Formats: sequence, structure tokens, C-alpha cells
Amino acid sequence: AYIPEMMYPNIEELKSKYIKISSEKSFKKEFNELLKNYVGRPTPLYFASRLSEKYNTKIYLKREDLCHTGAHKINNTIGQILLAKRLGKTRIIAETGAGQHGVATATVCALMGIECIIYMGEIDIGRQAPNVARMKMLGAEVRPAVSGSKTLKDATNEAIRDWINNPIDTHYIIGSVVGPHPYPDMVARFQSVIGNEVMDQLEKLEGTKNPNYVIACVGGGSNAAGLFYPYLDNKKVKIICVEAAGKGIKSGKSAATSILGKEGIIHGAKTLLMQGIRLVCYISLAHTLYAYGVYLAEIYAAVPVEGVTNLCQLIGKDLSYASNLVYSEINSSNCASLSSANQFFYVDPPTFFIVEDAAGLAIEKQLAWIDIFEAIIWLLILLSIEVAVWLQDRNIGQGLIFKTLSITKWCLYSLLWAAAGYWIYRGHYMFAWDEFVWIAGFVAIEMNIVEWRNEINDAEV
Repeated sequence: AYIPEMMYPNIEELKSKYIKISSEKSFKKEFNELLKNYVGRPTPLYFASRLSEKYNTKIYLKREDLCHTGAHKINNTIGQILLAKRLGKTRIIAETGAGQHGVATATVCALMGIECIIYMGEIDIGRQAPNVARMKMLGAEVRPAVSGSKTLKDATNEAIRDWINNPIDTHYIIGSVVGPHPYPDMVARFQSVIGNEVMDQLEKLEGTKNPNYVIACVGGGSNAAGLFYPYLDNKKVKIICVEAAGKGIKSGKSAATSILGKEGIIHGAKTLLMQGIRLVCYISLAHTLYAYGVYLAEIYAAVPVEGVTNLCQLIGKDLSYASNLVYSEINSSNCASLSSANQFFYVDPPTFFIVEDAAGLAIEKQLAWIDIFEAIIWLLILLSIEVAVWLQDRNIGQGLIFKTLSITKWCLYSLLWAAAGYWIYRGHYMFAWDEFVWIAGFVAIEMNIVEWRNEINDAEV
């Protein structure tokens, strides 16, 4: 698991005990009795006759919507609340997005008489008011996540923070096949009752445990994992996952992670994520342009103090023109530590600069304009990459257009290389290093886009 050190005791306790506890006869007996008498299992396997007739096949629907609370989420929360009790926990926390997992968690906590706190994004609370009301009626405290996007990811962040701060008495019920090990395995095991029932019911209805296909929608994965679990190693059964694709995987308005995602780390797990590498670059550029703009403004705002032979003479003078002075208040205790006459003190976002005379100030102004010019080059390179991707994804334009874009891009690269050479000539090696880092970054972005597009084409084939 990819977890902070402070979270290690919580995860280690679960990892070392959950299989042993869930394998005990007393646990299995209580779990199965609650699923039967409280949840209402087994849920029906319904033969969809008209749908089957339309597609000239046999289609069965597993009616998890008929579970108590209206969804499959209760299967997992029943298992985890029993596990929490055997671990001696007296407080339950959970995260929820649409609210269904929150309702299921609040339900089992009410059943067992255990304190329940549900973290939910502030935006989701507004969207899902009926489920929020249900959770509160069941005695749960609903805490809004007000950071970030104020949705499920941020609610999970808050729940993890809570768990780190309360490791002794608190159990965190995760509702999806996500998070650090052992959660994905544990949730899949508790939800596997779905697939196991399908096997038994299908045998009675069709004389076989094996359908040709099992199909499930995939979001957090708990429903799909529960259905697929008994069939994972069965080569006779084809497994199909259906993921929402927004306006299409080529539209730029899709979060189809299984196709568009890249490996990354989130909430203690290595998984596929939608990672906006180009967005990060644009944000960095915006910040850079802003910083250079501030730098330039401060240079032009620098005002000489005429007739000053020692900075101690500035005591009592009006320094309102230079609110960003390194020493904005010059007094007898600090003036001696400053150098002598005719120096302008102002602050560049990353560094402090001292300009000794008018000629030095003119040079600094030139360097500031060079910095601005470079940032514009960076922006133009990114835009050329974006235009090429946009045209190619929509099959617009001929070879000449792409050749022109490519030539433009390499001309811009050449300007960056020239700037790097200039900084090396001037002895500003750190600035030259910035150019090399940006060039490498652009190359990495283009490689990432090419790989991403190839994966899309392979998936379509």
C-alpha cells in the first residue's frame, strides 16, 4: 500500500486480522443471517424477456436494487461493521459521493448502535439532499468536505485525515474497490455474494453456472467486483466492464479512466487516474508570466534616493514608493548592515536583487523582458501541440498543416536553446537549467499524447 507512516498501524491491523476474522464460523453465520433476514438476500435473477427477444438471446438482470437501502452497498457495510465490532471499534467513519454508501453505512451503524460520521463533499450534499436526510434520520453525522473540488475525492481525503487522528477506536468503511490494501480485496470478498448467487440461480434456471457473458457497469467497482469475483479464473465466461465515456473518448470531455487513465497514486493505492499533465503546464505558465510581470513592475517602480552616501541616511525618509523593500523599515539597528549609497532594493518573486546604479538597473530591465519573452515562447509551444492534437483527433487538415506546425514548434525550441546558451554565456546557469527542464517537459508531453492516442486507437480496434 502507498500510505503515509501515520496510517500504517490502522492498515496493518486490518491486513493482519481481516481474513482470519471473516473466515471464522461465527462471523460467517452472523454475516449470512443478516444478508438473508435484514438485507433481503438472495436478490432475484430476473429474465428480461422483451430485451432478450429484441437481441435474440437470453438476458438476465441481477436485481441488486431490491436490497434493503436500494443498492448492493449494504452487502459490504454489513461485513465491515461485523469486522469492526470484532476489532473492538466503537466509532465508524465513511465517505460518500451520491450518498448510497453513506446511507448503507448509516444503516448498519444504526443496526449495531455504533457512532457514525459520514464525510461528503459540500457540492454533493447540495445535489443529494434526500440521501443526506436519510443518513441524518438514521443518526449519522454528515460532515461537509469544503476543500478542493468539494466532491468525493475530497470527502475521502477528510475521512483519511480523521482515521489517522483516531486510530484506536475508529474503523473506516470504504465502499468501493479502492484505497490501500486490504480494502479492494476485502470489499470484493464481501460483495462476492452477488456473483455466488448468480451461479446458484443460473444453475437452477438454465442448468449451468456459467453464462456466456457477465456484464456490469464500473465506477468505484464494488458492484462489478462482486459479480465478477467467482468468474475471474473461469475461461468459459467473458467479462465485460461498461464505463461511462462522457461525450466520447476523443471529445476531450470524458473521464473513461480505463482507456484514458495513466498509472498514478491516490488514497494509498496505485491505480489508473485521469492526470492533467497539460493543465499543470498551463497553470505553471500562468504563474510564471504573473511572477515575471511582478518582477518587471517592481524594477520599473525602483526609485533612486539622490544624495545618499549611506543607507542610514534613509531613516525618517518617505519610502512609500518601495513597499517591497528588503528592509521596508530602515532604522539605526539595521542600516549599518546594508551596503552604501545609490542602491535600489526590491524583491523578485524567487530572489532578492540589488541594483547598484542606473546602468545596472537598465540591464535588469532587459533581463526581465527576456524572461517574459521566454515564457511567451513556452506558451506558443504548448499551443502548437494542442492545435496539432485537436486537428488530428478530428481528421482535419492535410500534411502541410502539420508540417508547418512542426516547423514552427522546432523554431520555438531553437529560440529556447538560444536563450539557454545566452544564460550560460552570462553565467546564469540556473536560468539555463530552466530552459532544459522546459524542453524536456514538452517532449514528455508529446510522447504522453502519442501513447494516449495509440491506446485509444487500439481500444477502438
